[in-house]
Amino acid sequence: MALVGRRDGRNFGYGRQLSYAGPQALKDLFGDGHYGTVKAHSDRWRAFVRWCRSEGGPEFNDARKINRQTLLDYAGYLRQQVENGELAIATAQNRLSSVNRTMAALRGDQYVRVASPSKVLGMQRTGVRTMPPQGQDRDHVKRIVDVLSEHLQPRAAAIAQLARATGMRLREAILADLPRLQREAERYGKINIQDGTKGGRSGASAPRWIWVDNHIREALTYAKQASPVGSDNLLALNESYLDFQQRIIRPARDILHAHNLKGFHELRAAYACERYEQITNQLAPIKGGSCYQLDQHLDQEARAQISYELGHGRIDVVSAYIGGRA
Repeated sequence: MALVGRRDGRNFGYGRQLSYAGPQALKDLFGDGHYGTVKAHSDRWRAFVRWCRSEGGPEFNDARKINRQTLLDYAGYLRQQVENGELAIATAQNRLSSVNRTMAALRGDQYVRVASPSKVLGMQRTGVRTMPPQGQDRDHVKRIVDVLSEHLQPRAAAIAQLARATGMRLREAILADLPRLQREAERYGKINIQDGTKGGRSGASAPRWIWVDNHIREALTYAKQASPVGSDNLLALNESYLDFQQRIIRPARDILHAHNLKGFHELRAAYACERYEQITNQLAPIKGGSCYQLDQHLDQEARAQISYELGHGRIDVVSAYIGGRA
């Protein structure tokens, strides 16, 4: 048995470290075997522990202090990550479900849990967008950029421009190697999005070249000007990614909401819809386009190209940005 102390002791007797206690309790719960299940729950539990220890979290290291409100706060954090394009909805729901399972293993009861991760997150898993994305109107985006600049948020304004012009995720825009992208734009007329990419999709094995237009050039120029002294991206030399999220992204999100933009991820979807229309000369499906009925091969080509440009490995994911085939 992995229990190392009294059941009513710190972390319910599973040791002094929260990151250690959860996996040990899971091993007790599942016994021999189920290695993959235990590992999956343990990895998601450790993500929860990292949040617990962060400045934005409760800074707990004892599972006895965790209550249902703690889990609801974590759900709010996960919801923000989904809205920012940092996590898929399914990933957020799985993380919350694993915290439920691990807390039950630690406590030996079901008293501290969220009944329905999907309802608590306020999101249903879906692969098809049902509403046109906000931020398609470039004048609307420009007004938001101006407001962010007026509120001394030039780096957030740079992210908005990069997301709309290139389809970058939030993390990709923050960590983009701006001097390299500018060199590529001048030398090749296209840029290769490689920094901050999801799932290890970077390097020669996962090129992601996007042809440059004036919007991209302007976004890169603005971002380079907004970049802190001595940095090649939007992070200051002594600034962590988490600090940037808390100090810059959170207040910027309030400004976006006040100007009818749900989040930076909407700009990525707006980019996808625009690219679909450029490739097919038809409206995106979510806007009433009928390319699929007219030319299924062209619709497939467009979706494959957009999947590549957005850094996804599957074409079907594009439906979450531009709508389904109908």
